[in-house]
Amino acid sequence: MEDPGAPGAGGLPTNGNGNGGGKGKQAAPKGREAFRSQRRESEGSVDCPTLEFEYGDADGHAAELSELYSYTENLEFTTNRRCFEEDFKTQVQGKEWLELEEDAQKTYVMGLLDRLEVVSRERRLKVARAVLYLAQGTFGECDSEVDVLHWSRYNCFLLYQMGTFSAFLELLHMEIDNSQACSSALRKPAVSIADSTELRVLLSVMYLMVENIRLERETDPYGWRTARETFRTELSFSMHNEEPFALLLFSMVTKFCSGLAPHFPIKKVLLLLWKVVMFTLGGFEHLQALKIQKRAELGLPPLAEDSIQVVKSMRAASPPSYTLDLGESQLAPPPSKLRGRRGSRRQLLTKQDSLDIYNERDLFKTEDPATEEEEESAGDGERTLDGELDLLEQDPLVPPPPSQAPLSAERVAFPKGLPWAPKVRQKDIEHFLEMSRNKFIGFTLGQDTDTLVGLPRPIHESVKTLKQHKYVSIADVQIKNEEELEKCPMSLGEEVVPETPCEILYQGMLYSLPQYMIALLKILLAAAPTSKAKTDSINILADVLPEEMPITVLQSMKLGIDVNRHKEIIVKSIAALLLLLLKHFKLNHIYQFEYVSQHLVFANCIPLILKFFNQNILSYITAKNSISVLDYPCCTIQDLPELTTESLEAGDNSQFCWRNLFSCINLLRLLNKLTKWKHSRTMMLVVFKSAPILKRALKVKQAMLQLYVLKLLKIQTKYLGRQWRKSNMKTMSAIYQKVRHRMNDDWAYGNDIDARPWDFQAEECTLRANIEAFNSRRYDKSQDSEFSPVDNCLQSVLGQRLDLPEDFHYSYELWLEREVFSQPICWEELLQNH
Repeated sequence: MEDPGAPGAGGLPTNGNGNGGGKGKQAAPKGREAFRSQRRESEGSVDCPTLEFEYGDADGHAAELSELYSYTENLEFTTNRRCFEEDFKTQVQGKEWLELEEDAQKTYVMGLLDRLEVVSRERRLKVARAVLYLAQGTFGECDSEVDVLHWSRYNCFLLYQMGTFSAFLELLHMEIDNSQACSSALRKPAVSIADSTELRVLLSVMYLMVENIRLERETDPYGWRTARETFRTELSFSMHNEEPFALLLFSMVTKFCSGLAPHFPIKKVLLLLWKVVMFTLGGFEHLQALKIQKRAELGLPPLAEDSIQVVKSMRAASPPSYTLDLGESQLAPPPSKLRGRRGSRRQLLTKQDSLDIYNERDLFKTEDPATEEEEESAGDGERTLDGELDLLEQDPLVPPPPSQAPLSAERVAFPKGLPWAPKVRQKDIEHFLEMSRNKFIGFTLGQDTDTLVGLPRPIHESVKTLKQHKYVSIADVQIKNEEELEKCPMSLGEEVVPETPCEILYQGMLYSLPQYMIALLKILLAAAPTSKAKTDSINILADVLPEEMPITVLQSMKLGIDVNRHKEIIVKSIAALLLLLLKHFKLNHIYQFEYVSQHLVFANCIPLILKFFNQNILSYITAKNSISVLDYPCCTIQDLPELTTESLEAGDNSQFCWRNLFSCINLLRLLNKLTKWKHSRTMMLVVFKSAPILKRALKVKQAMLQLYVLKLLKIQTKYLGRQWRKSNMKTMSAIYQKVRHRMNDDWAYGNDIDARPWDFQAEECTLRANIEAFNSRRYDKSQDSEFSPVDNCLQSVLGQRLDLPEDFHYSYELWLEREVFSQPICWEELLQNH
């Protein structure tokens, strides 16, 4: 796939003047006013209100159902209704669907499924549309949106109990293997929504069933709860020697990306895949419960907190004000003019990034400014790194408005406590003791953390404090067990692996996992708003473009909104899917998580996410790419209004777009998962100049998004140089107040060994070797033959009865002559070798 971070990919900044080299000194003198105006235009208003956003597994039920359909498909609601009513009148006289008893409804559904088994594609499609109308809630007989959603759930449970999902699964297999439809789509210069009609109907019915049955409510009857668990089991495990349903959808994604099936409605496939994974493996709350259960099974202490709940109680920080950033000293007076003007230097250092959390007093303003000697001691390497940042991050030096003046001492409100309990790894305690022993004793004791003989009393207290906050993760235990299994495969015996839905999914994905990850990232790249249209990129608009392109301005506006909405939904589904897979695989086994992570990194996931964020994120989150009157179920109850500019914008008064904020948070969480404790990947963040890109995202006043941005800034702080840290003291303060502390992690000073040159390639190679050893031991059964017992008794070996082929006696003498008698045997050499 295209490297999103490569030169020419059009997303990540190269340097200040955009030519890939130099420090932009020629552009700076004449560009100050231009940069000011450009900043105002591109960044929009800094005054972003606090966003009342509640993070969860998915959006509201109605919103998740409405995103299944594009606005281009709205005409098909009427077609579905007509197909149902024509069929229903031939079977039931004088009654409507909602007037029938449950037994009569079941009888009619059984008849529908029988009529699905016909040869004619046209007749089969009409019956499938009738089933889709039932799954959509028989809206023709409803008076309100609530009624439509209620009957949609009711009908979906009824359809499932009658075996509809299995019937549609067989039809889906037929459509996937339909070579005629594939070749027809390949011959067309432009694929439209008409090429995927059958697939869209089948996937819509299956999505509505999964989404409606997945939704749990306290008022659900016992029969529905039983049906939900049965459905979850069917989707999770291989039924009738077939692969799990998620693997079929993954194969559709790879087939679409390979160009063999350009007509596949990829948005519906991805939405269904995401919801199937969420339904079978569980959402974030279920993950937390599984984590607590697994820690108890391993004998680990319970978790101190639930991260999602802690984040919900956090307050959003004020967005940063725009003053000098890392690469912005090019527009500032030279250091020689700043020396001797202590007031100017104080202003330069303290007007940065006003992330004013809790309205606290700036703890750094009381510090004395750096002396001239300290200024001059800043290395040339730091200045070089400073000069490489994007010039779009530069801001003019303007005095702060009166509203940003420091608060009086009486109004200072300090936080009552840090939100997170600090954590210490076993490795951190060992490293601390190794340094202390080398300093005071002159030798080390390896991994011994109990012997403190010869160390001064303060060191004893330090070790005691570290051990009090020691945190052993499930991954640590799994890695240790894996090392023991590798060392002693015979004595420890074969590992008992529980057949959980997550384990079965990983086994099914294992050998094609690189292709799955590359395919998902290809689609994500094509759907990213920062991506430019290219001739070799895949076409993800096959299920949104109409047969006839719009001819009026209003129709073009509607299609433009539909296309943007379509891309946003694709980004949302892929980001949520990848995050769910990573979190579940990490809990199931750390090396399963590392395997997926490494293939995402190899497929350029890190620069791709940074490219996504290299835009005006505030504008993306507040984008209004939706037309409320055309959303399901509203469009099924009301008559569609005449298309006008007012109707396109009517009813859209939301503060932000839920799906876009959800996507941004999930992509940031994904980036954190990939880079946490991986120095080579952290360096990728530095190399791709992610700091200014991430800092722009802090303008969004949402606590969860800001937390994951600050986490990503924290892990690379030690690599950015002292000048960056001095220029971003408010960001440093925000990191201290929001991000979890590691007791002896001096991330703010860069003195750690991790900040020194690192053999990054060796780190990834070691990890890859461990992953391959794990996969080989657990899943490659052919390797087990070398550990099978060997029979050394000559009589029992010769006495074994072997099944010989029927024609063996015909060729036996010829075989003896060729393989035995004609081959010279050197007995002396044979004896010497043994």
